Amino acid sequence: MRNARWVIMGLAISMISTVVVLTSALALPTTVGACTETTIAEIGTRLEGVPDSGSAVRFADGGGQVSYQTLRAIERSRVGDEVRVCLVSVPKHCPPGDERGKVYRATNLRNHEHWTLPDSEHSCGGA
Repeated sequence: MRNARWVIMGLAISMISTVVVLTSALALPTTVGACTETTIAEIGTRLEGVPDSGSAVRFADGGGQVSYQTLRAIERSRVGDEVRVCLVSVPKHCPPGDERGKVYRATNLRNHEHWTLPDSEHSCGGA
C-alpha cells in the first residue's frame, strides 16, 4: 500500500513537470529577460518567394522573427533545430491591441549562432 502511494505521487509529479515543460515550449516569453526553448518550423525570406528581401524564421510555437537584411545565422539554421528564444525588449506606448515590435534574441542550440530581431516588420503603431 505504501509503495502504491509513492508510485501515484511520482506519477503526479511527473505529469505536473511535463505540463510545465510543454507550457513553456508553447509560447514565446512575455517578460523581458525571460527565455523559452522551441524549434524552428520554417525558414524563408521576408517576402515569400522574393530572394534578397531579408530573412524570416517561424518557430514551432507560432512565434517568429523577420529582418529586412539577410542573416547568415538564420540561413545556416535548419528546420527542426532547437532554439532558445529570449525577450529583449517590448515597445512602449502602443495602441491597444497592437502587440507588434517585441524584440527577441534567438540562439540556435545546434550551431550556437544567434540573432536579435523583432517579431514583425513594423513596430506597434507603424504601417
